[in-house]
This record gives sequence, structure tokens and C-alpha cells, in this order.
Amino acid sequence: MRVNISSGAPWEATVGYSRAVRIGNIVEVAGTTAVDGAVFVGEGDALEQARFIFRKIEKALSEAGASITDVIRTRMYVTSRSSIDDVLQAHGEVFMNIRPVATLVVVSALLEDRLLVEVEVSAIIQNSGE
Repeated sequence: MRVNISSGAPWEATVGYSRAVRIGNIVEVAGTTAVDGAVFVGEGDALEQARFIFRKIEKALSEAGASITDVIRTRMYVTSRSSIDDVLQAHGEVFMNIRPVATLVVVSALLEDRLLVEVEVSAIIQNSGE
């Protein structure tokens, strides 16, 4: 059974995507940025953006019936090498004991110049009863 999780972003309906999708015990969370409605969180601060992003991802996982401990892979995209340490610090605050496989890539830009970080995750729910 497929469950689409919406964040309510207007792009979801016009572009055709979901914040997260759960099929069986697998949950994929789409690329997540530090935008809360029309508000950019942590403008100019990669650490604050990353911390917000991980909280936003945790909420999407919860809505899909998963938790942060179910995450098996993270993919992080940063727009500057100078942001790497901040993003990795935020990642460590969340995942130090979980230790998913992780990828971090420096990209030339994200959708909006104020966005410094984008993260997506994959999770497998353990003991889902399926």
C-alpha cells in the first residue's frame, strides 16, 4: 500500500510530488530545505538551516509511521564548502548513534539562493508488522 505524505506546499499539487512516500516499510523523504511556508529559516546560517531541516524530516517520518532511528541513508547537498562542517555537525547531533550511510555533495546552487542546504533521507521501518 502506498501512502503519500504532504507538507501542504503549493508545488506539490502543481509539480506532482510528495514530502514523503511510504510503501510497505520503506519511507523516502524528498529533498528538504529550510523553508517553513513562505519563511526562510536560518538565512545565511547553514547550521541553523540544517537543524531545521532535520526537524522537518523527523516530522515527515513521523507522519509516515517511521522515526529518525529508521533512517538508513542521508543525502546532503550544500552550496559552499564553507558550510560542510556546520551541516555535518547538525547531522551528527541527530545521527551520531544511528549512523546511517551518508553522502554530502557540494553543488553550485539550490532552487533559491538563500537555501544553503538540502537533505533527503531513506528509511526502513523495523518491526512494522508487515
